[in-house]
Amino acid sequence: MTVSAFKSPLDALAGQVAAAPQQVCCVQPVGGGQLREYTWQQLDDEARRMAAHLRGLDFPAGSHIGLMSKNCAEWIIADLAIWMAGHVTVPLYPTLAAKTVTQILEHSESKLLFVGKLDDWDGMKAGVPGGLPCIAFSLAPQDALQRFPRWADIVGRTAPLADIAKLQPEQLATITYTSGTTGMPKGVMQDFRRIALIGTEAGKIYGMSANDRLISYLPLSHVAERCAVEIAMLYNGMTVFFAESLETFAADIQRARPTVFFAVPRIWTKFYQKVSEKMPPQKLARLLRIPLLGGVIRKKILTAMGLNECRLALSGAAALAPELIEWYKRLGLEILEVYGMTENMAWSHATRPGEQMVGSVGKVSPGVECKLSEQGEILVKSPGNMLGYYKEPQMTADAFVDGEWLRTGDKGVIDHQGRLRITGRIKEIFKTSKGKYVAPAPIENLLVAFPGIELVSVVGDNMAQPIALINLTPEEKTRLGGIERDAFSANLKAHVERVNEGLDPHEHLAAAILVKESWTVENGIVTPTLKIKRNELEKHYDERLSKWQEARGVVWE
Repeated sequence: MTVSAFKSPLDALAGQVAAAPQQVCCVQPVGGGQLREYTWQQLDDEARRMAAHLRGLDFPAGSHIGLMSKNCAEWIIADLAIWMAGHVTVPLYPTLAAKTVTQILEHSESKLLFVGKLDDWDGMKAGVPGGLPCIAFSLAPQDALQRFPRWADIVGRTAPLADIAKLQPEQLATITYTSGTTGMPKGVMQDFRRIALIGTEAGKIYGMSANDRLISYLPLSHVAERCAVEIAMLYNGMTVFFAESLETFAADIQRARPTVFFAVPRIWTKFYQKVSEKMPPQKLARLLRIPLLGGVIRKKILTAMGLNECRLALSGAAALAPELIEWYKRLGLEILEVYGMTENMAWSHATRPGEQMVGSVGKVSPGVECKLSEQGEILVKSPGNMLGYYKEPQMTADAFVDGEWLRTGDKGVIDHQGRLRITGRIKEIFKTSKGKYVAPAPIENLLVAFPGIELVSVVGDNMAQPIALINLTPEEKTRLGGIERDAFSANLKAHVERVNEGLDPHEHLAAAILVKESWTVENGIVTPTLKIKRNELEKHYDERLSKWQEARGVVWE
């Protein structure tokens, strides 16, 4: 991208305000069934008012400002205000432990923190360094609203900032901390050139426009949601509907009726399992083959999921089980898998409409090159590749080969058409006691499609055969008991046997262990993007693994 073609996110916002000032761009639930709508003009006005307040605090230009909240309109407005004032945004996941909050705020040298919609503020607030100024969003917990200056009060008394910052391509825009699957989160630095790249190019791949609607529910602090929602909205004029909570998500998506829907595999799996509870996949497949009736059933199911108007369905963050891809395809929904990392601004690979291939994450995005190392690791040269890790020059150097090829940590293969297939994580591949290597991810993808399963982790380092640790959905845990448990065990055992039939002998699962504890963000086993922290999981079950490796069949713990 040349400097002349550069369009900053603030330029994109100005374009939307000029083109459609009264068009609704954000729809925010505010409790009690009430909604607040923001037009482009209102969004810009509030951002300028908060920017004026930030400018008045006399922080040095380019200061780092933290942003800790669940998704809401004020998250995006605060992000814009920080940039308008000439500062750098530091997003924090809204589910972090207090210790991690402290680490990130101190490591990033943040001068101020926006505190927003949080489920566990009581557990997080101890992590906010003493003396750090804070501003409370309108939907912040009551304690924060009482302790800190309020968003509404500030924008109500402050005049809009006229001379907003003129953003430069090479100017630092954000420090995005990784979700910490392997330890202390690292601060990925990205400039405005990279944000502009995503904004101007991603919409072209998928034909995004002001006619599209999105629902925002995955953490905006994660690069995938930030690109798929905030940046896409600014550059393409789309309307964003915010989810109120997990409990209201079904109603939220019905209200939004998204035309573009991005989800991680766990969400796609939950939809599949909910439908399968009422109609087993085999029965559904038979009914869908019946003329006329099949069309009625497809429409009914997609309407129940809130996806009957979805024209673009995307999946990322991890591989989606082939069985699920085929199931959605029979419903008429082509799920397109995409691939990227925080370290390359999610600008790596994308499946184009009409090019779905089970197991593939598509071809390289514009301007991207991809190759495999001698060990089979995927290396990516992308215009989205990070500037580096904040204050970590050695980690930055180690993240690249020859200074420009980003190490992804993933293993893969590239077919003759240039399509990439992920085969596992370099660090997750383990060796059994027989000296054979096993990649757990493909096996987990086959297992997780079984109704009632929430999460799966295949382990087997130094074991004779791998085993699967399984976490059931809360609904399934409540339902199962007595005869129902016996029937579930028999069906799961048969499912594991079918999976084993397609695996090499050294990959065969000896047992499926159904663990009691739920794996959650709160207990540190799952990241905010719903991926398992394998090191934490294996540490948690370390003493029991030696017993479980001797188990056979389905075991309830």
